[in-house]
Amino acid sequence: MIIILMFIGPLIYFQDKGTIFHNAPRLGKDGKVFKMYKLRSMKLNSPDLRNTDGSTFNAKDDPRLTNIGKFIRKTSLDETPQILNILKNEMSIIGPRPDLPEHMELYEGNEIRKLEVNPGITGFNQAYYRNTIPWKERIKNDIYYIDNLTLCLDFKIFCKTVISVIKGKDIFAEQKLEKKNCEEDNV
Repeated sequence: MIIILMFIGPLIYFQDKGTIFHNAPRLGKDGKVFKMYKLRSMKLNSPDLRNTDGSTFNAKDDPRLTNIGKFIRKTSLDETPQILNILKNEMSIIGPRPDLPEHMELYEGNEIRKLEVNPGITGFNQAYYRNTIPWKERIKNDIYYIDNLTLCLDFKIFCKTVISVIKGKDIFAEQKLEKKNCEEDNV
């Protein structure tokens, strides 16, 4: 992680003289909110764009992304600071990706079960679908993962994630966009 920061950090900073990190509040195990660490991939003060299902918007041609941001998103290098979240026992390597705190209000039925385990840097959805399926379908897959949690499944997810990242497939979703009135806090 330190080597990545040594090379990528200055490129992020010199792109627009902003911080290299994006610290975002996320839902953790049992609904506890924590600060998830990422390398910043967007321009400072970028608007908060959401898909119509409430999930965060991402697209290959997203004008909010910096040049280096496009690269670190495509290679998933923006996720490397989450190793610190693992060390703080807020995340694990494999698990459901953490949702935004306001998403708890959108959970229906047993969807809150997604919060029974620590969220992961990668998970079932990231390995097999990345960003190609709607948020509610991702939650169903998260519950499937929790119900079938084994070391073997985690190993399969890890290997499939590596292959997905190397191939660079399904990084960006083609979903309908809804612009929120608030701005993304890129600090």
